[in-house]
Amino acid sequence: MSGPSRLQALAAFAADAKPVAREAGRVVAIAAGQLRLRGLGKSVSLGECLVCQTQDGPVPLQVVRIDNADIRAAPFHDGYRIRRDDLVLRIPPQTGHPAESWKGRVLDGLGTAIDGGSLIPDNAVTEPQAPSARHQRILSACRVDEAFRTGVTAIDVFTPLCYGQRLGIFAGSGVGKSTLLSMLANSGAFDVVVIGLIGERTREAREFMHETLQEEARQKAITIVATSDETALMRARAAELTMTTAEWYRGQGQRVLVLFDSVTRYAHALREVGIALGEAPIARGYPPSVFAALPKLMERGGPALDGNGGSITMIATVLVDGDEHNEPIGDTLRGILDGHVVLSRAIAAEGRYPPVDVTQSLSRLALRAWTNEHRLFVSELRALIARYEETQDLRLLGGWRPGADPFLDKAVQMVPVIYDAIRQSPGDTGPLDPFDLIARRLKAVSTPPTEDTQHAFSTAKGQSASAFGATSALLAG
Repeated sequence: MSGPSRLQALAAFAADAKPVAREAGRVVAIAAGQLRLRGLGKSVSLGECLVCQTQDGPVPLQVVRIDNADIRAAPFHDGYRIRRDDLVLRIPPQTGHPAESWKGRVLDGLGTAIDGGSLIPDNAVTEPQAPSARHQRILSACRVDEAFRTGVTAIDVFTPLCYGQRLGIFAGSGVGKSTLLSMLANSGAFDVVVIGLIGERTREAREFMHETLQEEARQKAITIVATSDETALMRARAAELTMTTAEWYRGQGQRVLVLFDSVTRYAHALREVGIALGEAPIARGYPPSVFAALPKLMERGGPALDGNGGSITMIATVLVDGDEHNEPIGDTLRGILDGHVVLSRAIAAEGRYPPVDVTQSLSRLALRAWTNEHRLFVSELRALIARYEETQDLRLLGGWRPGADPFLDKAVQMVPVIYDAIRQSPGDTGPLDPFDLIARRLKAVSTPPTEDTQHAFSTAKGQSASAFGATSALLAG
């Protein structure tokens, strides 16, 4: 073989051969949830994955801080006996992607199957989009203007959703966030459902997967689970993998529904990591990095680029601490999301489910989902409910006299009917036309308004247009 041919063959062999050595370091210090490493060199990057060789087996790590002299890494799993001088190796970056075979499977935050089925190919991507890709989406993403039916009457009427919208369900503990999320999980309007159960109880996660999801939804669902007893890093990683998986299916032109339970526990995981790194808490114990990470995760939802046809519709639960809706995480997320559904403990105590407080709930894209008639109708329903609720103490004390306030008279007559129409159990299928359902029930109990009552009603409401007129027009139709 001639000289050039031999060199070409050696070059080709070197290009195709796998490396026989990797950069390695050692554990020099161990703290709660963190390791201090040395010897890995200066090319290690923040967020990079490593592996620690322990006597119990390999433990995956992630770089969380880089100092001048050493590197800090956190393990994805606990329970391993890590000792000083244990070997730490760099691993190649993950460059694969999710696949159609993921549908119907249950994974952990690292993309490993935990449902007892066949092994998932080692092709998971957990890296976020590059800045250039995010900037491209800002300029080229499709408009969010096509509505869909969720099957939950209270949401379809008062806070309608569009493909690509991001909605938060805000409530305290035990009010019914997960139950409402389970009702939305069986919507047939999507090609794929990606479910992220972050920091949930083991029992609830198992029940959600095996009892809540109907068979049709289960076949197209990918469930990513990190329960409350797992490490903070694993919980945060599971949240990121949830969005990465949804992004891949959106890139294939599919309509994806992301059900995220819950964003607050994702924030708790970030807080745990940040505090361990020495960040200063600035708002109820949350460090600044938490408020920087929340919009990065939420903004990964939305429509695909023009012409693709795919979208990520995100519905995320938000656990408000102490039922205070102005606490830091809830207040921040209200400013990020495209709408919020507020669940009331008082409504749940009355036995009305789902306990949606329609006067406090909002969809920022409702005007794109409603027709003009629907908009007028919902406006009148909200006004009636608001008057009914704000005069509850007055009526209990006997201060209401029929005929003195026509607006209040109508509210007392109609609001219980409205509440009954939007009452729904988890297993119930909502009506095909919820507006027609409410209109027919109100028509059965309403009396045609006279000219005098219309004028008095408008004056009491403080509007120039007659509320009776808008409501009666729809009832007559």
